[in-house]
Amino acid sequence: MTNQSTIDKLMEMRLTAMADAFRSQQDDPKLKTVPFEDRFGMLVDIEFSSRKNNRLKRLIKNAGFDQPDASIMDINYTSGRKLNKELIRRLATCEYITEHRNLFITGATGCGKTYMACAFGMEACKQYFNTRYVRLPDLLIDLELARTDGTYKKVMAKYATPWY
Repeated sequence: MTNQSTIDKLMEMRLTAMADAFRSQQDDPKLKTVPFEDRFGMLVDIEFSSRKNNRLKRLIKNAGFDQPDASIMDINYTSGRKLNKELIRRLATCEYITEHRNLFITGATGCGKTYMACAFGMEACKQYFNTRYVRLPDLLIDLELARTDGTYKKVMAKYATPWY
């Protein structure tokens, strides 16, 4: 079997990162001395990492965050905000998700609720949980419309299980 045939088969099996890495290995004379098992391991690692990264990107995109760059690490804990750092650290573990609990963030206008919601959502995505960012007014409107047109159970199921 020729190398091009191998690459074509990898592409057909949708192992594109592995195919690209295989091409790179062919062009690198230093890798010719590396044992087969090590080279194969490198190819598998590259494909695995690529798939994990693509999954994370897809989860973040599907979540619909207003601020997809939000991070727990960047939360401002100045004294006037009265944020409980320990609680935020605990919530960042996403244990509440495995306990089938929801997260509601309340506060005054402009205090950073959206940022915090997006930061917690990003942490959930990084742990490969399907996540959905929903503002309360949008949720209430969606539920009210569903109640009037008879699709309430369907809409509730959509929000109860974020597997879309």
